[in-house]
Amino acid sequence: MTDLTGAIWRKSTRSGGNGGNCVEVADNLPGIVAVRDSKDRHGANLSFTPLSWISFVTQVSTNGFTGNKRG
Repeated sequence: MTDLTGAIWRKSTRSGGNGGNCVEVADNLPGIVAVRDSKDRHGANLSFTPLSWISFVTQVSTNGFTGNKRG
């Protein structure tokens, strides 16, 4: 498990008035970018390398994301 002591969490800029269904990102720790559900702050989180996070955000920003699985 990744040590997230010292993580500074921020909500997604895409979070709106959707009743709190948001993700939070911490990108201030060396070598990782952590993502968590804002409704379950003590639950599980995902950790990415900074390069993987940039790639993910770029793909979502460029191509959108529908949640559809592709085989």
